[in-house]
Amino acid sequence: MSLSLNEIEATAKRAARGAGYTWGHAEEAGKATRWLCAQGLDGVWALASLLHQNLAHAPEKHAPCISGDTWTGTDVLCPLATGCALSDSAEVLRAAPVTLTNVNAPALLLPFASNAARILNSGVSITIDGAEAQTDGLTLHLTGAIPDQAQSVTVRLAEVAPPTQRQQSRATPDPAAWSVLTRFAHRTYAPATEESRLRGAGAGLSDND
Repeated sequence: MSLSLNEIEATAKRAARGAGYTWGHAEEAGKATRWLCAQGLDGVWALASLLHQNLAHAPEKHAPCISGDTWTGTDVLCPLATGCALSDSAEVLRAAPVTLTNVNAPALLLPFASNAARILNSGVSITIDGAEAQTDGLTLHLTGAIPDQAQSVTVRLAEVAPPTQRQQSRATPDPAAWSVLTRFAHRTYAPATEESRLRGAGAGLSDND
């Protein structure tokens, strides 16, 4: 299965919305999934893993409480809410690293770290348990495997090593993960009515002869 990045982004956006996220967070989900796929990572798998957790139905529990350089939530952190907060508060990285605790689908934080790098015009390093990634806002250097859930994530300013991930123009996501996204995306489609079914059937019941 080979898909365009445009198709990945559009389906990811609809899937996040179908899972209960606001349109704003759904748009960020689409962009984040596309960014990961462009870096050669399976962003579709990361988003599918997140959507299975049903975090969108109690967003206040999964958003970070920003207090100094340690951000926590009352429950597992959602990477979309946390990533948006990271982008909005990127300037705090100039003072000290930020540590996040108990993050679901932490791979989805990488695109937001990339946003922070562009905002700050600086390299950003993000350590996710045993894995480490560095980005200058465009490219990605990744060492180690990113877990599905991280106990500790640290984001800091850093020198950026040469990229290890090749930029991709298409994606080959895991078929099962893609099926999850399309299933959630279908929730956003309006159910067919009798009128729409007739319109979609060509002439319907009319006789033009």
